[in-house]
Amino acid sequence: MGPENKNGKQEEQSGRLERMGISLANWSEKWFPDAYVFAAMAVVIIAIIALLMGRTPVEVGVDFGTHYWDLIPFTMQMAFIIITGYVVATSKPVHKLIEKIADIPKSPKIAIAFVAFFALITSLISWGFSLVFSGILIKEISNRVKGVDYRAMAAAGFLGLGAIWALGLSSSAALLMATKASIPPELYEISGTIPMSDTIFTWQNLVMIVVLTVLSIWIAYVSAPNKDKAKTAEMAGLDYSRKETPEKKKGDRPGEWFEYSPILTILLVALGFIYIGNTIADLGPIAALNLNNYNFILLMIGLLLHWTPRNFLNSVSNSVPAISGVLIQFPLYAGIFGILMNSGLNDVLVKFFLSISTENTFPLISGIYSAVLGLFLPSGGGKWIVEAPYLLEAAKELNVNMAWIVQVYNATEALPNMINPFFMLPLLGVLGIKAKDLAGYSILQLIFHVPVVLFLVWILAKTMPYVPPIFQ
Repeated sequence: MGPENKNGKQEEQSGRLERMGISLANWSEKWFPDAYVFAAMAVVIIAIIALLMGRTPVEVGVDFGTHYWDLIPFTMQMAFIIITGYVVATSKPVHKLIEKIADIPKSPKIAIAFVAFFALITSLISWGFSLVFSGILIKEISNRVKGVDYRAMAAAGFLGLGAIWALGLSSSAALLMATKASIPPELYEISGTIPMSDTIFTWQNLVMIVVLTVLSIWIAYVSAPNKDKAKTAEMAGLDYSRKETPEKKKGDRPGEWFEYSPILTILLVALGFIYIGNTIADLGPIAALNLNNYNFILLMIGLLLHWTPRNFLNSVSNSVPAISGVLIQFPLYAGIFGILMNSGLNDVLVKFFLSISTENTFPLISGIYSAVLGLFLPSGGGKWIVEAPYLLEAAKELNVNMAWIVQVYNATEALPNMINPFFMLPLLGVLGIKAKDLAGYSILQLIFHVPVVLFLVWILAKTMPYVPPIFQ
């Protein structure tokens, strides 16, 4: 086949995906509900299923209300991931870095692939940081590159959350299983501890990261509309031009002196890093990476980068719109959890999946199950607590590597994020858009990711021999 034929086929394929992306984007703008409506609909669906399984309306209502506030501590942890990510990403040093990066792409397709790359890479550090970093990068690129489809670029900025974030340092499941004090006693009796050297720090995990990163960027590039077909931020009535406000260097009153002085920042950060250093010395750098310490480190870095309390507080105030959806919607998911568990639906699903599983197929079956359940319980850490006891017990019975089941969970539970608006909320808040704006291109990514992810978790499982539980 000659070069011309090859180029023609590539252009035809690119054009097909571009048309598909535009069609899905137009469909989602019309039909995709707001994130809150999506969550409320999930409550109703699960409630109806519970009624069909024999629960009374009173029991369903009690299940919903009793568990409504169960995830408040986790809600605060998630809110702080967003706040700390926002604070770090909006600091002057990081913002200047983003501005320099935003100068690199010169065409719409390159710009969208560029955003996808940084969204994916930063998600390996922190999913909250990734969303805010990507949001700011999108705004800066929108001011520089003309003819960029804001829907495709927003979806590219969300890619880390639907692809590889849980394979990185902020993986709730991997962090939990590596720390004995964080593992519920009943779960510990099944699994023992599973070090991160057996989960995210394996070559198998690296293979998944590389494959999914390349796939995601390729789809983002080939599906991005050209200038003549793009719907830009300006066309959608979005104003991403930065309005500079003069920065006060000192307070007008004596009482404001400390707000504009770095003295308190230096002292607080010094205390913070003494704690972090001591924790790392006691537990080691990997075991020290629990969710609270992770947020604490980012918070100290944010304080230091903003230098003065006033700059820091201004950034925190600006982060509030990005966390409002998390605060109001997480209780709904806690209510879903209560109905799901008390109705017995969870046990029915488990028995069904285990009845059709073997040692060879269990990684694939458990991955499908985790992905499906993620539509209703979009919480990496909270959902793992629900699934871990029976998934890891089944893995032991079938002689399947338990550490790999943690990674199967991490890879597959991210898939429903692409169509579940919950984790989109911080990015939506930064960009001032709705879930329907990015859902079309996100659905396109999902179509390609599902078979690839399921194949990877199945084939790579064959390279992971069974290891008995490690009890400390």
